[in-house]
Order: sequence, then structure tokens, then C-alpha cells
Amino acid sequence: MFLIKLRRRKALVTGLFVNCVLALLASSTLLGVDEDFKVAHVARALQPGEVILISVDAERPLKELTATSRDRNFPFYSEGGSAHWVGLVGIDLDTPPGEVQILLSGKDLDGETVELKYQVTVLDKQFPTRHLSVDWKYVSPPQDELDRIARESRRVSRIFATTTPERFWRGPFLRPVPGKTGSGFGKRSVYNGKPRSPHTGTDLRAAKGTPVKAPNNGRVVLVKDLYFAGNTVIIDHGLGLYSYFAHLSEFRVEEGEVVETGQVIGLVGATGRVTGPHLHWTVRLSEARVDPLSLMKVLETAGGS
Repeated sequence: MFLIKLRRRKALVTGLFVNCVLALLASSTLLGVDEDFKVAHVARALQPGEVILISVDAERPLKELTATSRDRNFPFYSEGGSAHWVGLVGIDLDTPPGEVQILLSGKDLDGETVELKYQVTVLDKQFPTRHLSVDWKYVSPPQDELDRIARESRRVSRIFATTTPERFWRGPFLRPVPGKTGSGFGKRSVYNGKPRSPHTGTDLRAAKGTPVKAPNNGRVVLVKDLYFAGNTVIIDHGLGLYSYFAHLSEFRVEEGEVVETGQVIGLVGATGRVTGPHLHWTVRLSEARVDPLSLMKVLETAGGS
């Protein structure tokens, strides 16, 4: 965990994150004598697809706080009063290695702006390539399906672009099925010899009919059979955080329904573009494509927050 000083806007400081692997949580302090705020972070790694949890302890209360990185806004929430704030920041899958700035900005109760600029060193990560054989209609869709595919893509994009100001999730995220990981996050995909977009979720091995449980509280915002993903459920966990479950055999929830952690939302299947039964789980964080397993590990290590 890394602590650093946060000053008023009139005296901006720049903080540098060190690479922080959860298994080796080294501690460092860069606090002055008259510090206004203490900032700490937890991350499994600083690489594409990872989630960073940032916490801020203020000597004076704040009424709002947001992190901004690479044109994405990550809202924070107050916890235990207006002097302690927590937020999740996503390093998108396509983030190149190098220095990435994270700007923490907010206002205190007097309306004065506070800011901190972080320089995060994102390390390179090489993702493997997977070669799969599927029905050719999922590689070169027929002309009469193109409009449907475009409509579905726009709808899902609009959902992920919406940030619900309320936080629904509480505590750590649970594994939605007990199976082991199959195809991991970020793998480059080649279908029938044709390169396609990278794998932006995690595949969990499970037999057809296995109950799929909500990993955390949220509101169901999509229950639909999509061309590529098959039977799909999307849960809005609030504050720009979404879970997307694909290839289900059955639905057990409806759009608009509020679900709790562990509630069954559907059954594992093999619908859409698949080679066999499994659960595909995607997580979006303010539209950043991040690994669901990174989210689970960060919140588990941080005590759920």
C-alpha cells in the first residue's frame, strides 16, 4: 500500500505509484508535516486490464471526489462519513505501457477545489492468442443479421456508457460459478483462422445447467438473446461498474429486477458463439475493459470496502 500527500489546489503535488503486487504489499510513506489528506491504493498489478482501489482519508470533509484517467471518470463514494472516500479505477485493456496520469479532484464543504496528480507506471503485458473453430455464421454473419448485430452493439454500448450515481455493490465480489478459469481475459482471438477482437472477459468452466449467481448487488439492465453472446444478462452494480454474463441456457431474472449477492440469475449454457458450455463474465468500469478476477482480488484484499 502506498501513501502520499494531497494538498489544496493552490499547492498541487505529483505522486508516483509504485508497482504494487498484492502478494507483496510493500509499504512506503511520503507524508509531510502539514498533510491535508492521506491517499492509499491497492492493486494486483499495474498492467492493462487491472483494477486499482484508491482510498482517501481527509482531515477536512469533502462533498465530492472523482478520479479521471485517459478521458474516463471514476466516481468515488464516501464511507463512514465525508472524510473517507473510496473509488475503483480501471486500466483499460488497450492502455500502452508507460506513464499514465490519474487526477483526483473534488470539493470540500466550503466549495474549494482539491486536486492530486498521480503518475502511474503501466507495465507491458503480452496476452496469448487462442484459436477456435465455430460455426461460420459467427465469423462472417449473413447480410440479414447485420442490422440486428449493430442494434445490439449500440444498446450494450449505451448501457456501459451510463454511470448510475448510486452504489449498489457491497463487500467483495463472489465467483458466479465454482468452475476453474478457461480462456483468460485479454487473449487475442482467432476464429476459423480469422483474427477478431481480443477476449474482454473471463471464461469460467461449468457444466450446462449450473446456476449462475450474481457476484454482488445490482440492478438487471439487460436480459436478451444477443447474436454473438447468446442469452445475456447485464447487472448494473452502480458507479459505472457492470457485470455481463453470456451464453446462458436459461434466464432467472427480468430487466429492472434488483438482485442481491448470490442470487441465481440464470443457468450456464452454450448459446451464441461458443465451442461448448461455459460462463463468459465481462466487467466494465466506466467503460474500461478490466479483468473480473482482478476486481475480485482487489476487493478481497482490501476487505471488500
